[in-house]
Amino acid sequence: MAFLDSIDSPNDIKSLSHAELAALAVELRERVIDVVNRNGGHLSSPLGVVELTLALHYVYDIGCDQLIWDVGHQCYPHKLLTGRRDIFDTIRKKDGISGYPRISESDYDCFGTGHSSTSISAAVGMAIARDHLKEDYGVVALIGDGAITGGMAFEGLSHAGHLGLDMLVILNDNEMSISPNASALNKYFNRLIVAEPYKRAKEDAGSFVKNVLGDRMTRAIQDIEKSVKNYITKGALFQELGVNYIGPVDGHDLPLLIECLASIKSMSGPILLHCRTEKGKGLKEAEEDPLKFHGVSPVAIRPSETEGDPRPAEAEAKLLPARTFTDAFVEGMLEAGAADETIVGITAAMPTGTGLSKFEEKFPDRFYDVGICEQHAVTLAAGMAAKGLRPVAAIYSTFLQRGYDQLIHDVCIQQLPVVFAIDRAGLVGEDSPTQNGTFDISFLRCVPGLRVLAPRDDVDTKQMLLWALKQDGPVAIRYARGKAPTIGAREGRDITQGEVLREGTDGNFLVVGPCAQPCLDAAERLAKEGHSFGVVDARHIKPLDTALLDTLLDRPIITVEENTLEGGFGAAVMEYFETIDRLQELRIHRVGIPGVFSKQASRSEQLAAHDLDAGGLYRRALAFLQQEIPHAIS
Repeated sequence: MAFLDSIDSPNDIKSLSHAELAALAVELRERVIDVVNRNGGHLSSPLGVVELTLALHYVYDIGCDQLIWDVGHQCYPHKLLTGRRDIFDTIRKKDGISGYPRISESDYDCFGTGHSSTSISAAVGMAIARDHLKEDYGVVALIGDGAITGGMAFEGLSHAGHLGLDMLVILNDNEMSISPNASALNKYFNRLIVAEPYKRAKEDAGSFVKNVLGDRMTRAIQDIEKSVKNYITKGALFQELGVNYIGPVDGHDLPLLIECLASIKSMSGPILLHCRTEKGKGLKEAEEDPLKFHGVSPVAIRPSETEGDPRPAEAEAKLLPARTFTDAFVEGMLEAGAADETIVGITAAMPTGTGLSKFEEKFPDRFYDVGICEQHAVTLAAGMAAKGLRPVAAIYSTFLQRGYDQLIHDVCIQQLPVVFAIDRAGLVGEDSPTQNGTFDISFLRCVPGLRVLAPRDDVDTKQMLLWALKQDGPVAIRYARGKAPTIGAREGRDITQGEVLREGTDGNFLVVGPCAQPCLDAAERLAKEGHSFGVVDARHIKPLDTALLDTLLDRPIITVEENTLEGGFGAAVMEYFETIDRLQELRIHRVGIPGVFSKQASRSEQLAAHDLDAGGLYRRALAFLQQEIPHAIS
């Protein structure tokens, strides 16, 4: 019997037996594997939380009770159980449902997420609001073992413990060895600790001691209780924060999870339930290599691995390796690392995504993965640079936002030679608006003393890195996700100078970064219709190559960037022309990201939506030449 087809809301699972819930878990995994194999997306994490998701929806009234997902990429089973089963095929697609929780998408998504370590703080805020407004609902935060390494998670836990809030934090431990694996003894102890007699005895004893013996003896008894419990459960850290620790429990044992959650629901104060799960549970390949299957492209699983139609030829082609901007960065890191032993690589839990895992393989003593702690990564780099090392902090653009204060205060004010390798700068595709890196030009170019560069291709990426590692101050290099073209040099200028990639008499595209190639394609199309449009690569966003800009004053200019227009590259160009009192006589138009958070779609669809592909740039240029786009500031 198929159960998933009959689940229209979480209420529909509450009447199922444990055996039926186990069958539903199998169906959920099959559906997630099938859709992710067609759409791409996160796979290991959703498969690992199927039982946890079922147990939470079985025990709690999610929708009334608030469930906050940390990061949120593991929420696929939750979406299937909360009225989105019939549109689940659209996940991560343009105009479809998001791969992350979104308040605007469902009443069952109470808080939008995408960055890590935020769930506990949000849960604390919700619990405070509930108590302040005298409302009655449960608050649950589900956080992974990686996300709990972030300092913000412990700040939230400390605050919850200080206030004694009624709330539950579930630690989904699927990789880190925080404590011994779940065992029969742990199962027994956790059944004991959440059982009604234990709770009642604990509360009664506490009341008796406080009333009869006073506060001093109460504290002594609490210390004894803490010591005994910590000896058994290894939860000392959480207990010291004022959070009652329970665990570890088997996160795939549905009956045990239901029993624990049902008992915990009636307990008071902040509680942390430690669950051990297996990433990729239910798919052999993902169980054996959860990192590889953390996020996958469409048709990542061959027909021999799971049932389905044979792999289409176009899907096979997508799997062929393509040289990316990240590949070029890593090639530069390996070359520089071999020549200079002071060069070190730093990442915040993204060794594979940033490519630094290859640097780690070759130079293990010069590689540092600090976990999901971008703030620490930046200041760590500052400390290294202050004492003679040449650190490269490779961090995704969207996550560098979390280390902005440290970038200003610890690196740039002190003019320390830290290189920021900013991967995934610009639009990143299907995941979520939270993952786009469309603000870094704006928030970086206002920082005094920081050089900001954007390579147009693989050659420039490597050369910019090698150049940056020889500078005396901080340098940021932002580059896009995905395949890097090879455009090559046109004029042999050094890194600090822009380049004219194509001459034009009717106007110029003035570009930075990966926008160069679509501008060249658009210029070629315009040429076929008799319009001579040039392409000029600024290369440096800060400082600008003003000598080059001065040569462009006699023709219309279209600035092109994969960044928000507000405070971006185009704005910098206009500011320069204003300082030399030439702005009013110049025809200039800016193309980039308007003041929006770009929704999920493929990267090519996102680029097209903002006229940042060759077709859109062709249409913009044609309209500009034909005076359909007015003068200047648009």
